[in-house]
Amino acid sequence: MSKINIKQEEALSIKFSHLMGIGEQRRLDLYFFLPKEMGIGVNTLNEEEYYHSAIVGRRSYFSDGLHLPLVQSRFASLNRRTVEEFRLYLNLFAYQFAVAVETDGKALEQLTETASFYQALDELREQVSVLLRKFRRNEPGDPKWKSYFENADNYLSWFCEQRLLKLLAHAPRSSEFTEISDAVLQLCRAEHNYREEERRYNSVQTKQDPNRISNKMLLLRRLIQQGVVLKEELKPLGVGLKKFTTGLATGLVMLVVSALIIKAQGVFSGLTIALVLSLAVIYGFREIFKDDVRNALWRFIQRGRPRWSRILRDTNSQAVIARQLVWLEFMRPQKIPKAVAEILKQRHSQNKLDAEILHYGISTKVTQNEFQAGYSSMQEQVNFSLVPFARYLERGKAKIYKEVEGRISNESVERRYQINLIVMLREAKGEPQFARYKITMNRSAIVDISVSDLPGHIAAIDGSDAAK
Repeated sequence: MSKINIKQEEALSIKFSHLMGIGEQRRLDLYFFLPKEMGIGVNTLNEEEYYHSAIVGRRSYFSDGLHLPLVQSRFASLNRRTVEEFRLYLNLFAYQFAVAVETDGKALEQLTETASFYQALDELREQVSVLLRKFRRNEPGDPKWKSYFENADNYLSWFCEQRLLKLLAHAPRSSEFTEISDAVLQLCRAEHNYREEERRYNSVQTKQDPNRISNKMLLLRRLIQQGVVLKEELKPLGVGLKKFTTGLATGLVMLVVSALIIKAQGVFSGLTIALVLSLAVIYGFREIFKDDVRNALWRFIQRGRPRWSRILRDTNSQAVIARQLVWLEFMRPQKIPKAVAEILKQRHSQNKLDAEILHYGISTKVTQNEFQAGYSSMQEQVNFSLVPFARYLERGKAKIYKEVEGRISNESVERRYQINLIVMLREAKGEPQFARYKITMNRSAIVDISVSDLPGHIAAIDGSDAAK
C-alpha cells in the first residue's frame, strides 16, 4: 500500500505528500467539491492562474531520517574523498538537518498541553545543540572544501535560531518552565554570537537589514538544496492546438458575420446610412462574441486533457529522474469517476448541496536511473493555497441570542464552509484506492480537516490522515 498524507500547512493552505521509488508509476487525483454558495467556479477562478499562483510543489530525494534523532545516523556520509563528493554529502546532510528541524518544529506547534510542549521543546533544543557540535567538529581544513562548509554552517546556525525563537514567541505562557525557556534562549544567543562575533559570517550591512539577511539565507538554502531538490522543467501542453482553436473560432465567427453582411446588403439597396449602421452593429457583435466563442470552443476541446508536462532532473548529473503530466480543470458531475460519485453519495443529507468540482490530477513515471547514494525514493510535496477561495467568501455577521434568568445576551458567529475532498490513487495498472476528507474553513483560516469513513467496498488509501 502507498501512503498519501494530507494535512494543514498554514492558516489557509493544505499540503499532500507521498513517496515514490525507482521505476514506479502512479496517478493521483484530487477532487475538490466546492459548495456553489462559495461563489467559486469557471467564471470566477481561472484554473491556469490558480495553478501558477497558488499551487507550489517540491520534489526531492528522500530519506527516512527526517527527524533529528535519525539525522545523526547519516552524519558519517560527510567524510568523502573528493571535493564534489564532500559537497554533495554535505548538502544532503544540511538539507536533511533543516527539514528535520522544520518537521519537528511543526509537530511541536500542534501540541496544546503546556507540559508536553515544553518537554518537546527541551528535547528539540538538546538535539539541535548536539548535532551542531558534531557538525562543526568535522570542519575541513582544505580551503577548497571550507567555503562549502561555511555556507552550510552559517545557514544552519541562523535557521535553528529562527525556528527556536519562533517556537518561544508562540509558546504557552507558564512560570513553571522558565528554566527550559532560558536554556533555549541561551542556545539562540550562543548561535547568534557564533555567527556574528566568532566566525563573522555576515557583514555589518547585512546584519542590520532584515531584508538582506533574509535574502542571503534564502540563497544559502538554495545552495544546500543543490543535488537534493530535483530540477523541474515545466512545459504547457496544447500550444499548437490552442492556436488552431483560435483560428477555427475566428473562422466560425467570420462565417456568421459574412452571412449577415450579405443579408444586410440584400435588404438595403445601395450605400445608405441604415446599411452603415447595420454593418457597425454586426462588427460590434463580432468583437463581443469572438472571445466567448473561442474560450468555449477551447474549453470543450481541452476537457480531460493534461495541461502541463514536467521533467524532473538530478541537479548534478542532469539525468532524468521522473516525468509527470498535470491536470487542473473544473469538471461536470457526469464526468467524475463512478466510484468518486458513489463516495460522495454517502454524505449526510444536510451536506448534499450542489457543488462545483475542481479536479487536480498528476501522473508520475519514475525512471529506472539510480538515485543519489543513500536514497531509494523521491518525495513530492504540493501545497494548495485556499486564499483564492477565501476572497469570495462572506464574513459572518449573524448573532446567536440566549436568555439566562431574564437577561438576553448575544454572540457573533462566523460563516463557515465545508469542502469535500476525495483523493483517488492508482498504482501502475492496479485498482484505485480512495480517501475522503472534510475541510471546514472560514474567510480567514482552515478550521478543521478530518478524515471521513468510506463505504465498506471502497478501498482506502493506507495511512491517509489529516493533521489539524
